[in-house]
Amino acid sequence: MRSQIQHTASTRPIRAERAGHSCALRHALALAVTALCAAPAAQAVEIEAGDWTIDVGGFINAYYTATDCGNEMVGGLALAGQALGCGGEDKRTTIGNGLLPNALVTKFRTSQGGYDIGGTIAIMAHTATSSSIDANSGVDVRQAFFTIGDDRIGTFKLGRDYGIFGANAILTDMTLLGVGMPIQATQRGRVTLGHIGSGYSWLGNYGQMTWTSAPAGGFVFSAGLMSPVDNGIDHVSKSEPQLQAQLAWSNEGFKVWAGAKTQRFHPAEDADPALEAFTMTGAEVGASFTAGRFAALANVQSGKGLGILADGDQEDTKSTNWLAQGTFAATDKLKLGLNYGVSRNRDDEPATGGLKQNSNATAGAYYALTSSVTFAFELSQTRSKGFDGETVKMNGASFGGIVFF
Repeated sequence: MRSQIQHTASTRPIRAERAGHSCALRHALALAVTALCAAPAAQAVEIEAGDWTIDVGGFINAYYTATDCGNEMVGGLALAGQALGCGGEDKRTTIGNGLLPNALVTKFRTSQGGYDIGGTIAIMAHTATSSSIDANSGVDVRQAFFTIGDDRIGTFKLGRDYGIFGANAILTDMTLLGVGMPIQATQRGRVTLGHIGSGYSWLGNYGQMTWTSAPAGGFVFSAGLMSPVDNGIDHVSKSEPQLQAQLAWSNEGFKVWAGAKTQRFHPAEDADPALEAFTMTGAEVGASFTAGRFAALANVQSGKGLGILADGDQEDTKSTNWLAQGTFAATDKLKLGLNYGVSRNRDDEPATGGLKQNSNATAGAYYALTSSVTFAFELSQTRSKGFDGETVKMNGASFGGIVFF
C-alpha cells in the first residue's frame, strides 16, 4: 500500500500613515504560512470498507533553531531583520516545526461507474508557542477535496487544496524536510519559511476547481479556477476568479515546467480613494534532474503583484524570484545539499516599505535513519536589503527530525 502524504515579518510600513510597528508585525505574522509535502511513501493504516479504501497517515517533526540578527534597519517584509528573523530580539531560540507542520492525513479512493474517485482531508497543527500557559489549540485544515476522472479524460479536483503555481519549486526544495529560513516570528505558532519570500512565492491554499490531463508523451497540463483572495491590506477580490495553469514534461529523471497565474484586485471600500485596482500576473519556468547521486533544481518566477508571503501583499509591485539547488547522495542514507534563493522587488514602490530583496543560502545534511525517520542539520544565512542600500543579515542553525507514518 502506498500512501502519499500531501501537505503543504522588520515591520512592514506599507502605508506608514495607516499602520504602525505593531500592526505591521501582526500583519506579517498573519501572512506567514506552512508548506506542502509530497513525502516519501509511508505505511499508513489502510482500511477496506466495501468498495472504499481509506488510508490514515501523517507526519510529525521538531527542530531546534537558533538565530542571530543584525540591528540594521530595513523596511518592509525584511525577513532577516530582528522583528521577523529573531522574533523581536537580537538572538532567539525555538524548538518547533520546520517548513512542515504536524499533520494527520486521511485519504480515500474507489472506482465507480468506470471512474476513479478519491479525496484527501488533512488536519495540521504546530509544535511551538511563545506561551507556557495558553493552550496550543491552533488547527488548520489546508486540504479538503475530492477527485474524479480516468485515464482518458484526466482528473477533475473540487475543494480546498494547494495552488498549481510554485508547487514544483517547493516540492523539490531540499529544506522541505528541514527548516530553510528559521524565521522565529513564524516558527513560534506556525512554521519556518524554507525559501518562501527568498526564492519563490507561497503557492497558497484555495477553494478550487481544477483539471489535470492524463499523461501523454511525458506531458501533463493542469489548469484551475481558484477562489479569489484579498491581499490582507487594502485590496480585495470581487467577481473574477484567480486563474492558474501549468504545462510539465518529464522523462527519466528530468522534468521541465512552465506556469502562470493571474487575479484582479480592487480597492477595499474603506481604502484610500487614491488607490487603484491592479491585476496580479505571474509566470514561472523551471527544471529539475537526477543523474546518479546528483540532483539539481532551477526555478524562476516573475510578475506583478506576486508578493513576498502572499498574493498581492506588496500590491502591484513588480518582482522576480529565483532558486538554484544542488544535492549529492553521499551514501544510501545521507544526502548533502546547498541552495540559494532571491526574491527581488524591481521598483521602489510605497508598498514595498523600502525593501529591495530577501536572499537566503542554506547548506544541509539529511540522514534517513529508517524509511520513516529523517534527521536534518542545516546552516543558513538570510539577507534583506533596502533600496537605500542598507543590508541586515540573520545567521541561523537548526537540527532535528521528522517521522512519516
